[in-house]
Amino acid sequence: MTTQPSTQLETFDNPRPGRDFTIRIDIPEFTCLCPKTGQPDFATLTIEYVPNQLCVELKSLKLYMWSFRDRGAFHEAVTNEILDHIAATIHPNFMRIRANFNVRGGIYTNVIAEHKNPDWQAPEPVHLP
Repeated sequence: MTTQPSTQLETFDNPRPGRDFTIRIDIPEFTCLCPKTGQPDFATLTIEYVPNQLCVELKSLKLYMWSFRDRGAFHEAVTNEILDHIAATIHPNFMRIRANFNVRGGIYTNVIAEHKNPDWQAPEPVHLP
């Protein structure tokens, strides 16, 4: 059986619904193509989210990220596309994606996009002495 890229995200039930907690996923090997030149663009993606009822399954997320490898996409567009797709799949209380693209022509690009469930209230931060 060969593993292939996929645009299908799998989910599993949140093991602690009712408790706000953050899941942070670092993806240091994200690649897509520059839509102007066809050259590869490399980025580290960080996905942070507070789950509601569902969590994203990591192997399917890896295969999903792989599906961008041969696609041309502007940094801003691909970051927002990923956020929209994952948020539509798991409906998190909150999600932030940070895409830190490697240097190209002396320019670094960092794109940050967020999604928030309008019915969710973020907990008060705790400040310890």
